[in-house]
Amino acid sequence: MAAPCPEDPSLERHFKGHRDAVTSVDFSPNMKQLASGSMDSCLMVWHMKPQSRAYRFAGHKDAVTCVNFSPSGHLLASGSRDKTVRIWVPNVKGESTVFRAHTATVRSVHFCSDGQSLVTASDDKTVKVWSTHRQKFLFSLSQHINWVRCARFSPDGRLIVSASDDKTVKLWDKTSRECVHSYCEHGSFVTYVDFHPSGTCIAAGGMDNTVKVWDVRTHRLLQHYQLHSAAVTALSFHPSGNYLVTASSDSTLKILDLLEGRLLYTLHGHQGPATTVAFSRTGEYFASGGSDEQVMVWKSNFDAADFGELTKAQRPPTMLAGSSGNRPEMEFPIPPGRGRSQESGQSQPQEPSSMPQTLTSTLEHIVGQLDVLTQTVSILEQRLTLTEDKLKQCLENQQLIMQRATP
Repeated sequence: MAAPCPEDPSLERHFKGHRDAVTSVDFSPNMKQLASGSMDSCLMVWHMKPQSRAYRFAGHKDAVTCVNFSPSGHLLASGSRDKTVRIWVPNVKGESTVFRAHTATVRSVHFCSDGQSLVTASDDKTVKVWSTHRQKFLFSLSQHINWVRCARFSPDGRLIVSASDDKTVKLWDKTSRECVHSYCEHGSFVTYVDFHPSGTCIAAGGMDNTVKVWDVRTHRLLQHYQLHSAAVTALSFHPSGNYLVTASSDSTLKILDLLEGRLLYTLHGHQGPATTVAFSRTGEYFASGGSDEQVMVWKSNFDAADFGELTKAQRPPTMLAGSSGNRPEMEFPIPPGRGRSQESGQSQPQEPSSMPQTLTSTLEHIVGQLDVLTQTVSILEQRLTLTEDKLKQCLENQQLIMQRATP
């Protein structure tokens, strides 16, 4: 067993508050919040700032299966076994709008990069696309013949990829709404899929314990990993595109070097199946959740050299005949709290502020405020509709009473 060194991932924090298995995690774009969904029917919004109280959002009538922050970070979407999607404003009030998205469990929610669209996937075998504001249904993609576990937009928003229990991964053109290609190499249910940050590749994990990477332009299988001893439950690309982290029912997280096609680390943190994992937007951290009801935040460390590369074009994985994980890798349990002393000394160089950056920041703030305002209007509209319905019911009851009273 290799001795841990400063470049190894370290467990920074763990959050306890859920009362059942954690199903999904997602960082806000500014890294100030971390959202998690759980089988306990609640969302938790954890604050990365120490000693800050978490928000618990109750509203779903059944297990929360998925969570995703909007690109601005001012909205948070969740899907549930109660067949609905909720759009929350992630503040202390925790207000939300709700809509019946599917006729069965909603397995996946994901915002488009422009924040204008939302894609959902369900056990009703469909993928649906909605407008974010007012939650208007746009169209449905219906070629899967079994439950759809996951659906994601490409970074440019032009494509959608979906993973299903029909053992296929399907690539869709958002404009034409047609299936561009079906990837059929998995030997069992496909549990999760996502786009490489470059948009040129996709990675999928499944119940056959494997992870596969395809080129979406040529549709060739680029890499194949058989490293876990149980189902792969989730995966996430590092923003540099050089690494992939996977979660598995075998209770481990694994970090893969995609450029060399090898396993870098096996992390033992969760007691029982690891159910979800996600990198932060910068890649400096990643979070995981498990059936042990815990949410863990890890510091990447191994990718420090890649932080300066994020503004450059991401390199897609290279073609490999197969990656079975026979090369050396680091495997060790990581004690909680390790790495705190290193964090203070690893400040990243900051770029000098410039007018374009200030302008961009201002515009992002305005867009975020518009998101919140639009969501507030939607909430008020829903309340107004409920009030109108109650008034109509009262009037109908009054008319009925008057009719009965008339001789």
